[in-house]
Amino acid sequence: MDFLSYVKAREEEIIETTKSLLRIPSVLDHYDPKSQTPFGKDIQKALKFMLNLAHKDGFITKNIRNYAAHIEHGEGDDLLGILCHLDVVPVGDGWVQPPFFPYVLDNKLYARGASDDKGPTMAAYFALKFLKELDIPLHKRVRIILGTDEETAWRCMHEYFNTEEMPTIGFAPDASFPLIYGEKGMYTFDVIGSYQNDALLEFRSGERYNVVPDYAECILDIDLKQPFLNFLSYNGFKGEFRDNKYIVHGKNAHAMSPNLGVNAAFILAIFLDEHIDNPFIKFIKEKLSFDPYAEKLGINLFDPEMKDFTMNPGVFKYSEKEVLIGINCRYPKNFDFEATEDKLKKQLKKAQLEYRFKANKPLHYVDPNDPLVKTLMQCYQTVTGDYESKPITIGGGTYARALEKAVAFGMTMPHRKDVAHQANEHIFIEDLIQGTAIYMHAIYELTRE
Repeated sequence: MDFLSYVKAREEEIIETTKSLLRIPSVLDHYDPKSQTPFGKDIQKALKFMLNLAHKDGFITKNIRNYAAHIEHGEGDDLLGILCHLDVVPVGDGWVQPPFFPYVLDNKLYARGASDDKGPTMAAYFALKFLKELDIPLHKRVRIILGTDEETAWRCMHEYFNTEEMPTIGFAPDASFPLIYGEKGMYTFDVIGSYQNDALLEFRSGERYNVVPDYAECILDIDLKQPFLNFLSYNGFKGEFRDNKYIVHGKNAHAMSPNLGVNAAFILAIFLDEHIDNPFIKFIKEKLSFDPYAEKLGINLFDPEMKDFTMNPGVFKYSEKEVLIGINCRYPKNFDFEATEDKLKKQLKKAQLEYRFKANKPLHYVDPNDPLVKTLMQCYQTVTGDYESKPITIGGGTYARALEKAVAFGMTMPHRKDVAHQANEHIFIEDLIQGTAIYMHAIYELTRE
């Protein structure tokens, strides 16, 4: 069957429904495990929107305490999982239009979550909806599993799989085409300390470990206004002095590719180190700034298949109460965790700082010759006609790693720029439609007898 033609005939419906989901500002408010809305009311609205949509379209649904939910169709003993998420990262600065008022311009749909992961979620949903409409028999059960805490701590998936069946195979539409068969490990730690305040009273930057911060500010007890403005002008950086705060603007990027962003905290630290003597600032400048591969700390690593170790210092806090730098790393094969920790502790001790382990998620890998990979690649190639692009590995972490056998599958096309976690996030309408057809084909092929 020509899935692409069928999807194109429903383009307007897909776009308008996707816009409705994108209007919901589903950023984590706070986490309260005792609440009926554990991740906040807006994330709950997004989950409710999807479940109401599924009820209207006649799907089987199940809500797991508002942590996660699934939408099911098909028959059989085996279960195919399609793992999506409805939460999005904070919006940051630099948006041309408000981030939760989706609009189409130059054949691109703009909004926070358009590419990560609400657009791909809707593509997967409509793929299953259209197969159901066509009354095509599926000889496996298919579940679209909807998470709500992917961008923070995956508490949704932990809660979901405490009670629900583990799919036999699956894919996550939350990365790039043609296919991601390997995902680097994710390692997070804090740098902490305690200093007597000197010229620096406060320093703040970043909200999430997995986002390059695009904003930094500090408060000083000395007057550096004119040198600061001169520094910005001379170097071409964006910033201002406002309300007694020294403010710098950078550029958001996903922590898996910190080289694509401009960390505002680095810029501010470089300026401050020219004028004050502070171990916290000196450590940022000398050991962290503009070094996405952690060469200055001596923990860099390269693997031929999974490429470079990367490091994103994403959260910075300095005050009388707290000194903290929150760092997220992505590591390839052959990463020596214990040796890395030892090196970090030694480096931090010299800077009068301490190491605090936060989390470690092992890397995820499916053999590129596995039938799951081959089937999905064939579906991508049939719909797109692209036989040149090859399966790859990435530094991002998708829900694929929640299953024993799953891969990340779309939706960013190989020739497109990855704009996840960035200002003016968008998805091409062409890709949204083509992705829906690819997922129709994939679900069809993966549920044959």
